[in-house]
Amino acid sequence: MEPGLDINAFKAVLSQRYPDRAPKLSDQFERYLSILSEVNAVMDLTAIKEPNDIREKHFLDSLLIENSLNQGEKVADIGSGAGFPGLCLAIVRQDCVFDLIEPTTKRCTFLKRVIKELGLTNVDVINARAEDLGHLKGSYDVVTARAVAQLSILMELGTPLLKVKGRLIAMKGSQAEEELKAADKALAILNLTLTKIEHAELPSYGPRTNLIFTKVKETPDKYPRPYRLIKKTPL
Repeated sequence: MEPGLDINAFKAVLSQRYPDRAPKLSDQFERYLSILSEVNAVMDLTAIKEPNDIREKHFLDSLLIENSLNQGEKVADIGSGAGFPGLCLAIVRQDCVFDLIEPTTKRCTFLKRVIKELGLTNVDVINARAEDLGHLKGSYDVVTARAVAQLSILMELGTPLLKVKGRLIAMKGSQAEEELKAADKALAILNLTLTKIEHAELPSYGPRTNLIFTKVKETPDKYPRPYRLIKKTPL
């Protein structure tokens, strides 16, 4: 059997999770896939090119954290890239509001096209770096990120955007536990606590680990620092 999910296998996943909406969701994800493949031919959006792999490694992987979102929450997706996980989550969670934060203008243009063609009204694109969004500090219930940076860097970028009691969801792979051990200092400085470690399995591509943190009190005003400092001396 070929790895990944063909269209029928992905439809079956959607039917199991969203029985009343599966046909529409399948159509939206297939249109997303079509646009992604078209644009990826001329612009580097993802190194994953096979449709079956995109459905599993990008779409299904993004949806692994969907149950961690509560009704009506406001979500920021840092370094959204081609829309993973934020745009995938926006498709299935019309009750929530999403901001896709992406510094690369060409990728933002792609995201806006997908949003328009899919008819989504619960998602916006912010063409900026997360550390430059001081006016949005304390604005979000949830911050998500996938394949953006090592954990301590991601914490400094994402935590200031959260409300107190908001959650940072870091989507990680096999290195999650090691990154977590190295992030003790960042946890203490940024006033985060580890709430949950979620282990999941992709059908063809194995284990995934998602780390969920809660912001227990306000982030000190000095954070986030300029990115050059964040990268040079991670917390």
